[in-house]
Amino acid sequence: MAVTLAFVLVFVSTDAYSQCAMCRATVESNVGSGSDASGNEVGSGLNAGILYLMVIPYLLIGTVGFLWYKSNQKKAKKA
Repeated sequence: MAVTLAFVLVFVSTDAYSQCAMCRATVESNVGSGSDASGNEVGSGLNAGILYLMVIPYLLIGTVGFLWYKSNQKKAKKA
């Protein structure tokens, strides 16, 4: 079962790009032309969004791991 799942995950994948075409074009035109502070807000907002999307999975996995650890500690104390 695990080998089949690993095979599927490795060979059935798609290419992932860091930004959609419209986001990339907007950031390149605003930041690349050296526009004023409003152009910098777009770039910094996009970077903040990327960081937000990057952190959430780690927080979720960490929370589940911590709760699992605490649950196992309680079971070990009872035994």
